[in-house]
Amino acid sequence: MTPVQTIIPRAMIPIPSPLHPAMVHFPIVLILLGTFVAIVAAFTRRWHLPWLSAGLLTLGALGAIGATWSGGEDEEKAENLSPQAERILEEHEEWGERTRDAGIAAAVLGVAALIVASKFPKLARGLSAATALVAIGASYCVAETGHYGGLLVYKHGAGVDAAAGE
Repeated sequence: MTPVQTIIPRAMIPIPSPLHPAMVHFPIVLILLGTFVAIVAAFTRRWHLPWLSAGLLTLGALGAIGATWSGGEDEEKAENLSPQAERILEEHEEWGERTRDAGIAAAVLGVAALIVASKFPKLARGLSAATALVAIGASYCVAETGHYGGLLVYKHGAGVDAAAGE
């Protein structure tokens, strides 16, 4: 039983098992969408785009924190992997941590741009540009993480037996 399942009984809210595949899609979408909005927000201050960008990136970073946690929890379920699959799993884990860290950095920059916007508009513009650049890096990390995760599932069958057995 996972720590989440001990807090929230299964009868109340059905919690997927394994949890990791269910959790990863939220930060993927939020970081990619947040990146697009951050790029546009770097060029225009209309439509509350800096707020939207900061919000999406913050939610994406929080989701990435949850995804890396759940990946660590579900790693135990990936048994009997070949040495090649073990190396891919390590790459997936490292890229997931990079995604989390870059997502957090982009979110912090986005929020910082909002905080200084009224008193220091030029600094806010610079922070918005930095947010967009770091978010692009986070999106690249998302792509690499997904690539290695896909290799694990579709080439090596990691997690397939665990999901089918429960």
